[in-house]
Amino acid sequence: MGNMETVGLTLEQFAAKCHDFIKAEPGPAGRKKVCGLLSQVLADEQFVAKYVDPNKDERHKLYEDPEFGFVILAHNYEGPKVSDPHDHAHSWAIYGQARGETDMNDWSLVSAAGPDKTGKVKHVRTYKLTPGVAHLYNEGDLHSPSRDASTKLIRIEGTDMTKVKRFKFEAV
Repeated sequence: MGNMETVGLTLEQFAAKCHDFIKAEPGPAGRKKVCGLLSQVLADEQFVAKYVDPNKDERHKLYEDPEFGFVILAHNYEGPKVSDPHDHAHSWAIYGQARGETDMNDWSLVSAAGPDKTGKVKHVRTYKLTPGVAHLYNEGDLHSPSRDASTKLIRIEGTDMTKVKRFKFEAV
């Protein structure tokens, strides 16, 4: 059961709390608190119904922080898909599962990627993201989601990743 403080939060209140955590503790410690808060709002059916369910786009920006540049996104992924291993370049990301299930894979770096070079990675583990589960990926954390059916997520990126060039990785 979600903690009473987070039940009935609006998107604006959620974003303001995320901002405060990141301002107070920039880096992994603050992000961990954001991750915990995200998993609480994902347990709030009204929050999910209001901000996640109506979204029909694969990537819909709900909020962009004017001070720190983090973005809160609602994702609506149709049908099965397997993604390649990736990181978030110089950024971080938090995946929050709202509907459906995601199999997440963690990878370790074997050799670095560059603008003209595909990096090599080794599989470490697979785990399930189920509704209400949020997971933090810090800079350089290599992961790859896959799903058997449609899913909906709230994802928070440290910066708008549509503006960031990313390198490619392949499993060895």
